[in-house]
Amino acid sequence: KVYITQSMAETPAQSVIGEGDAAALAYNLESVRARIAAAATAAGRPSPPSLVAVSKTKPVELLRIAYDRGQRDFGENYVQEVVAKAPQMPADVRWHFIGHLQSNKAKDLVAAAPNLFCVHTVDSLKLAQELQKRIAAARPDNPLAIMVQVNTSAEASKSGVAPADCAALAAEVARSCPLLRVCGLMCIGKYSADEGSALSDFEALVQCRARAAEALGVDAASLELSMGMSHDFEQAVAAGATAVRVGSTIFGRRG
Repeated sequence: KVYITQSMAETPAQSVIGEGDAAALAYNLESVRARIAAAATAAGRPSPPSLVAVSKTKPVELLRIAYDRGQRDFGENYVQEVVAKAPQMPADVRWHFIGHLQSNKAKDLVAAAPNLFCVHTVDSLKLAQELQKRIAAARPDNPLAIMVQVNTSAEASKSGVAPADCAALAAEVARSCPLLRVCGLMCIGKYSADEGSALSDFEALVQCRARAAEALGVDAASLELSMGMSHDFEQAVAAGATAVRVGSTIFGRRG
């Protein structure tokens, strides 16, 4: 259940956020946290996954409300939104880039957010090498966490490497990009019941993690699994997600 006021869903970026909107967002955030914790407990997990609050198209005022409620991990789909929002938010925010990233936008992304924490959507060596170049120039003492995006559903509309190719890409990024830390894998599950259950996508990513871990020479449990969004995050938690990306259930529908 999403408790969101009509004014919050329709508030333009330039407007002032009212008390009702702040209360609605706080309620939604705590509700999502409780649902994540309950799903983790039901799955017998010792601790819940991290929550990335996806603030796509939402004004900074709403992000600040979530920040005041203890939220530190925020996700954005578009470089221009990170460019606009990052300077207006506290320095301890951990920015996650979760949209398709073109190589020619990597410079803008790294420059805009000195506290860029993780890029979840690395799907080519070319992109990884560009990020390596930009991190080397901007913050050589602070490596960037990245995840390899896997197109687990083989849909043409989604970015990501094929499951068969993810381990090789992860190993090559680790070998050739010393300032990128391959911390895990990411996928986007099927969007609706009409497309089928997203569980098969989550299970496929777990299998990909095992192969990537072998290629990297690390324990599979050390690699993150970024999977699950507003419509399926509880299912993703049960499947082993270590990070879920939730937007509209916290911030309301996008205008």
